[in-house]
Amino acid sequence: MFVANPRESLERLTRLSTFERFADGRPRVSDDIIERMKLVTTEEAWGTLRRNGYNQQFEGNWFQTHPDKILVGRAVTAMFVPHRPDLHSLVDDIGKEEGRIGAHNSWVIDTLEPNDVMVVDMFGKIKNGTFIGDNLGTSLQRRTRAGAIIEGGIRDYAGISQLDEVAVFCRGLHPTAIADVTLAGINIPIRIGETTVLPGDIVLGTPTGVVFIPPHLAQEVVERSEDIRVRDDFGKMRLTEGKYTPGEIDRAWSPEIEADFQEWLTQRKG
Repeated sequence: MFVANPRESLERLTRLSTFERFADGRPRVSDDIIERMKLVTTEEAWGTLRRNGYNQQFEGNWFQTHPDKILVGRAVTAMFVPHRPDLHSLVDDIGKEEGRIGAHNSWVIDTLEPNDVMVVDMFGKIKNGTFIGDNLGTSLQRRTRAGAIIEGGIRDYAGISQLDEVAVFCRGLHPTAIADVTLAGINIPIRIGETTVLPGDIVLGTPTGVVFIPPHLAQEVVERSEDIRVRDDFGKMRLTEGKYTPGEIDRAWSPEIEADFQEWLTQRKG
């Protein structure tokens, strides 16, 4: 058994990605794409994923610690299961052999890099399923400057809400500490609600919910969104001028409008 998925396994798991990789084998989608992703809407990302056959990548109905923030980053996944003594003892022993310190939830945080988003399957547990409080939340912020998606709970909301460089999506709040759970693996495929998340996925968290974007589709999502925004600017401009009617703009454009757009785009770039 392993605590963290080995590099070779991660490379096979994410074999469609052409990006560079971290030492652990996760795809390293470029910082440029991550920055541009912050302007992508949930609907734009969802549409591109749907066109590529990825129909189960959105999950909504979260409690958000910072609902005014957009969360974007590379997924580090972790799965927890209900406590079972023999498994828990084995995981503890492996952790000691590998030099891991503290409780199992701390082990996950210790792996995080800048622009990572910690994505945790805590099987929906809120009472005694609070993955972080304000101490681990502070460490999460220091390491990632991004945040976390937790299919479980958090505690110390008053403290976490004061952290201004992190955003956490979770299922609820509770004063209890984490208990009666065991780490089943880091950087393995996990389930978050109705979605499947792989390590290295790009996480896009908005007030609407969370989209998990496979690395090999991240650039297409960003470029499609940017194209939509430019077309929206053109369409609104022409509507304001009265050159076209709403019925002409709010549908697939005619060849004449498309030609007008391409000419405008060329002039804009020039």
